[in-house]
Amino acid sequence: MAQAAAMAHIADLAEYVATSPSSFHAVASAAKRLDAEGFTALDESAAWNLSSGSYYVVRDGAIIAWVQPEGATATSGFHILGAHTDSPGFKLKPKPTTGSNGWWQAGVEVYGGPLLNSWLDRELVLAGRLVLRDGSVHLAQTEPLLRIPQLAIHLDRQVNDGLTLDKQTHTNPIFGAGDLADADILGILAASAGVDPTQVAGYDVLTAPAQRGEVFGHGKDFFASSRLDNLTSVHAGLIALTNHSRTPSGQRIAMLAAFDHEEIGSASRSGASGPFLEEILGRIQASFGASTEDNARAMAASVCLSADAGHAVHPNYPERHDPANRPQLNGGPLLKINANQRYATDAVGAAAFANWCENAGVPYQEFVSNNQVPCGSTIGPLTATRLGIRTLDVGVALLSMHSAREMCGVDDPWYLSKVSREFFGE
Repeated sequence: MAQAAAMAHIADLAEYVATSPSSFHAVASAAKRLDAEGFTALDESAAWNLSSGSYYVVRDGAIIAWVQPEGATATSGFHILGAHTDSPGFKLKPKPTTGSNGWWQAGVEVYGGPLLNSWLDRELVLAGRLVLRDGSVHLAQTEPLLRIPQLAIHLDRQVNDGLTLDKQTHTNPIFGAGDLADADILGILAASAGVDPTQVAGYDVLTAPAQRGEVFGHGKDFFASSRLDNLTSVHAGLIALTNHSRTPSGQRIAMLAAFDHEEIGSASRSGASGPFLEEILGRIQASFGASTEDNARAMAASVCLSADAGHAVHPNYPERHDPANRPQLNGGPLLKINANQRYATDAVGAAAFANWCENAGVPYQEFVSNNQVPCGSTIGPLTATRLGIRTLDVGVALLSMHSAREMCGVDDPWYLSKVSREFFGE
């Protein structure tokens, strides 16, 4: 049976996911929580006058927040929890209102690497940002609007022998029926944001499942939801950082860096390959009047905990996993290791993580891929390469990663938040 604290954490995670159907909503929801905890929002285009305190900066679908204690100096190290706000799905194309044979459909483009079949026969919302001709930005989120209907088995008798979906012709969701001249998906989005549709000049809008997260299983041990990869990490970092902000101490600067676009390679102004984190660190260092020597010393004293979801051993496909390292749900966060540096963990980082977990009273598990099934990568190697700071990769174990509805153990997100608090406050 899950502990009461873990259940409370999961309930809050479910609420955070529900308010975060897009990366832009995830950032807005995070900012609202930070505002409530007394963090100060900073404008990148304004001059900063930093002192001890708690701050955050938003750049599109990314957010960086930090706690600067009174004892911080130009050579203080940063403890950075890195995560990402985006998830695989479908993004609305230009000229998005399409259709045929009496159906209204949305023109969408595959975003990242979703498990396509998991998006079939599921009610979806559209969510993201609308930019008006005057440059103002507005969040938009529809009610359950879309569905990608699967072809009935009577019309495809071999479907259970292997489902093949054409990404162009089989994944366009329906949202209505009738005369196509009456269909206007941008008008629906504009209405959801309370803006004039004729003034919409640009948009970044994606699909998201409408169903809320839910605890299930014997003993209520499991949690199913969309976007667990990687809102489990963003939420755990938020909880840990806001708790830390109430009693900051020492010299170290605790930071949460939640990037966008990890699922498509991180190569953007708000992605981990972009300059966002480096620029924020530079501005903090400048507030101390740091020299080149000071900067080098600060980076040498810094650590990044790259937190992204990983894989639990699958009971129906055990051969796809390493035979000796077989993570379980509710067994604690994963320490992710790869010989080819697809994960950035090294021996020094592994030892440090073991100590943080022990001090936090949290179990952990090691994850390494089967040699025949190469792993993906994370923001960890990107951060280590760009900044030269020691980085290790961790995360919550999932089943059904990149499905429209993933699952994790109820305890594991809470465990990750506990060890993140230890990481920030060590």
